[in-house]
Amino acid sequence: MRIWVDADACPRPIREILVRAAERAMVETVFVANRLLQLPRSPYLSSLRVASGRDVADQEIVKRLAPGDLVITADIPLAAAVLERGGHALDPRGEIYSSESIGSRLSVRNFLEDLRATGVETGGPAAFLHSDRQAFANRLDAWLTAQARRR
Repeated sequence: MRIWVDADACPRPIREILVRAAERAMVETVFVANRLLQLPRSPYLSSLRVASGRDVADQEIVKRLAPGDLVITADIPLAAAVLERGGHALDPRGEIYSSESIGSRLSVRNFLEDLRATGVETGGPAAFLHSDRQAFANRLDAWLTAQARRR
């Protein structure tokens, strides 16, 4: 089992939580980005630098993903692809994507993208709060605990 991180847009507090969790749970965690990332030296942490471009990191994650792996991403199309391949996906705000919810999340995302294409301002994401960080840490810990029990 691995954790894959869509690291280009991953908030710094989430990266820090993931680094600590990888060490504590001894789980390989790969940060995928189109820029060089500074990570602490650890047998459980690595980075994969990909070319710049739309969805290049997403495609690389999906290509390397094994069933049961966890992907950390706020990208809904990536989460949908992960679920299709038998993986798990967790949003940096602590929401687990599920096969039951991903269809409606994709529909809303596509609708908002269509609105923006016509010039309508839909606003950006809400500010990243301490409560988001805590929700993520709690959900990640619960997921890692469940995986440890399965071993």
